[in-house]
Amino acid sequence: MTTLWTDLLRLFFPKPCCICGRRLGAEEKEFCFECASQFSRTDDDKHPNRTEELFIGLPGIKSAYALFTYKKGDHVQRLIHALKYHDRPKIGYWLGKMAAEELKKSDSPLLQAEVIVPVPLHPARMRSRGYNQSEWIARGFSEVWNIPIDTRSLIRIHNNTSQTKHSATERWLNTSEIFSLARPDTAGKHILLIDDVITTGSTLTHCAEILLQQADTQVSIFALARV
Repeated sequence: MTTLWTDLLRLFFPKPCCICGRRLGAEEKEFCFECASQFSRTDDDKHPNRTEELFIGLPGIKSAYALFTYKKGDHVQRLIHALKYHDRPKIGYWLGKMAAEELKKSDSPLLQAEVIVPVPLHPARMRSRGYNQSEWIARGFSEVWNIPIDTRSLIRIHNNTSQTKHSATERWLNTSEIFSLARPDTAGKHILLIDDVITTGSTLTHCAEILLQQADTQVSIFALARV
């Protein structure tokens, strides 16, 4: 019944593309095929790649991958902005699912992960936004790879300011000591750490450092986009 009602709503009140605003067709999810054709892809299928180079000094990082390149004013920026600020969390889900299917077909080293950890939001920001965009990306991965999501082990203990206008040094300091390990449920596992955008890698580095304090733990990294 729910699916039928949803289909009827989509028929009479089509959802607009989050980028161009055009009404979506029945097979289009959150963004239209025309806009999707203009998303700029990375070349992270090779190893080592540019995303992995951001974490080269951190032992315990097994692999890293970003799906798109992120440039000011392009379609990917509009996509991420809609995901984070326009109440369109399912963008994360569909892109996470798409990325997971592609990585599975290419036999990516990320497939060795046993548990998914999305970068956490501070509770105050979670209440304000209503959802964690990284967790929605993780849901797409979890459905395709059939591995669990852990949202309780890694927590954000300080509500740091936005990273948008900060320099690389400021970003590093802004994300220092804001994460903590609440429980050791991921100890000894290969963790897939997921975020929406990588700029300098400071946020993911600090998250990984906390997770890697657990014995025999490994971390791989995925982001929708890389600056």
